[in-house]
Amino acid sequence: MKNQFLCIIPARGGSKGIKNKNIIKICDKPLIQFTIDTAKKLSNYCDILISTDSEKIKKICIKNKLNFYGFRPKKLSNDKALTKDVVRYELLRIEKILNKKYFGIILLQPTCPVRDYKKILSGIKILKKKKYNSVLSIADVGANHPYRMKILKKNFCYNFMKFKSENMMPRQILPKIYIRSGSFYIIERKYFLKNNSLVGNKCYGYIIKGLETTNIDTKKDLEFFKFLIDKKKK
Repeated sequence: MKNQFLCIIPARGGSKGIKNKNIIKICDKPLIQFTIDTAKKLSNYCDILISTDSEKIKKICIKNKLNFYGFRPKKLSNDKALTKDVVRYELLRIEKILNKKYFGIILLQPTCPVRDYKKILSGIKILKKKKYNSVLSIADVGANHPYRMKILKKNFCYNFMKFKSENMMPRQILPKIYIRSGSFYIIERKYFLKNNSLVGNKCYGYIIKGLETTNIDTKKDLEFFKFLIDKKKK
């Protein structure tokens, strides 16, 4: 079956951190366009669906000659809506419309504009070997290591990791710890629907670095990304 994957780009219109975040202009194009450009390079492997409640994002979808299957409901377009619920809704809706069942789902969030599509293709191949039921992009936590983290209780500072004494190991010898980068999630359909999770119990961690780890959630993130892009041009 051609296009065994459904690539979902969740892009609601509202955003508290940055107004109209998904369509804010960077390098003369809306933020979501970066993700659409990546998805198009995967079009031989997946159908592309933009999930939105925004008329402006719908127009971007049509401008890119992508099929638009209707807006997502309001209950899945507020600040409290969970991404996994949006993915489930869109997956089942599109499968019904197209009368087909996918093997897997690719989730690409617009807030991560820099991606190497070849790594996503590699992730697709990894998943299809069926040793893993999901592939997740991850990044080294770097200096923000859990061994150095603290919690506050009534203004008293305690070790998050509950060490009895302060861990002062140099960064270079701390155990490697990674965090979800948000760049891409790839997961088997059957596992996702059964377990309601975008990360499987047999998950392959795909390490990414540098600009690919960019995740724009705040104005500070946005300004720093613009700075890096301008610096790269020089």
